[in-house]
Amino acid sequence: MIQFSQKQQRIINVFLQHERFSSSGLRAEMSKNGAELLSLVTIKRMLSVLVRQGALKISGAGRATTYSISALGRIFAAVDAKEYCAVEPDKRYGQRGYNFDLLAAFPAELFNATELAQMDNATTEYRQRIKDLPPAIQKNELERLIIELSWKSSKIEGNTYTLLDTENLIRKNQAAAGKTREETQMILNHKAAFDFIRTHKDDFRDITRAGLEELHAILIKNLKVNTGFRKKPVGVLGSVYCPLDNVYQITEAVEMLLVKISTVASPYAKAFLALLGLAYIQPFEDGNKRTARLLTNAILLAHDLAPLSYRSVVENDYREAVLVFYELNSIVSFKKIFIEQYLFAAKNYAV
Repeated sequence: MIQFSQKQQRIINVFLQHERFSSSGLRAEMSKNGAELLSLVTIKRMLSVLVRQGALKISGAGRATTYSISALGRIFAAVDAKEYCAVEPDKRYGQRGYNFDLLAAFPAELFNATELAQMDNATTEYRQRIKDLPPAIQKNELERLIIELSWKSSKIEGNTYTLLDTENLIRKNQAAAGKTREETQMILNHKAAFDFIRTHKDDFRDITRAGLEELHAILIKNLKVNTGFRKKPVGVLGSVYCPLDNVYQITEAVEMLLVKISTVASPYAKAFLALLGLAYIQPFEDGNKRTARLLTNAILLAHDLAPLSYRSVVENDYREAVLVFYELNSIVSFKKIFIEQYLFAAKNYAV
């Protein structure tokens, strides 16, 4: 993975907003924001470093040399998600279409050594805590996780069930008054989906299209959504990003994602890439982000890691970080959320 210095990040931020620059053109553009003006020699040196890192692409030669940001540079660009999303969608500078270079650009590891150590330490404590738990406690802990996951994952999608409503539905089969049938079904489908991935956790060490489609079918059961990969375009609310609209390209993108998930190093990276990658491709008519969240947990469970409930996540923070990935392909904001949610899950659940 790449970690940019403060000065490198300034350069990357300019390239996120503009297609390409010469070294002198970049210096002129950077001088407009009132920050420290770097010398042309310094900028040329920094551009060379960023090219060697793979963050920038170079074209032309001599005075015709120009630079543009690569997919890898986008992936590790630090973007303030709240500030970016505060601008109206049509006035943002994000990409409007699918980036065909993106999935192939993901490196073997998406987390740095400090981040991996954090999650590994949390995992060690988690595994010690769940060891030799009495069956009654195991049952209660599992039910608590399912309730909180079903509630929060549904809430991210606009479901108005409260946590108490969700508890009554799952524990007592008591639907909440004043809620739609679809909201109730969404909650129940989350429970069924988690039961499925937990029962079949070994099947998710290697993700297949069949397993992905089966998981999606459980999550959209009785919600008037077609199963299988979509054959029509879909839009993304509040975003200029338009996912692929060709079923053959969608199929290829999913296949590429599954291969990439299998090749990244840590199980945390596999789960994280599944979470963002599936949401980015949007292969289904509806239920894509729900399927991505449950697929993430399937991968975590398959590697004996703590499953995420997303209980402590702020929904707007989640949505904004996803939009930044859709439009700019940056994982930085969402990676922070993922790590926070994993540490929370490892500390608070015993499943």
